[in-house]
Amino acid sequence: MTTALILFAHGARDPEWAEPMRRVQAAIRQQRPGVPVELAFLEFMAPTLPDCIAALVAGGARKIVIMPMFIARGGHLKRDVPELLDKLRAAHPDVEFSLGSVVGEQEIVVQAMATATLEVAGLRLA
Repeated sequence: MTTALILFAHGARDPEWAEPMRRVQAAIRQQRPGVPVELAFLEFMAPTLPDCIAALVAGGARKIVIMPMFIARGGHLKRDVPELLDKLRAAHPDVEFSLGSVVGEQEIVVQAMATATLEVAGLRLA
């Protein structure tokens, strides 16, 4: 079974906003060159999650892990994304979908943000 990974972000009107997501995508591709890793956006940017999934399924993906690239689980992830996933599961019943935990709530990310904040503020621990 081919497994693919989608980095799912909110999106913004400014195309430069997605640059950090592209850097994450590149890092994952470097670490796992055989795993398809794509970006999808909730709004304002392309591709959308349904478009990204359609392309991955057409390419042979049968398991798709969707990783929310959000700081915290707000309204979109509590309401909109589950509804969207229900529609996608109905449209692609032969595909296994998995929704990962919000990246910003992962302890390693919380600690990295704390370290970065202290470093930028000139308060880095010795």
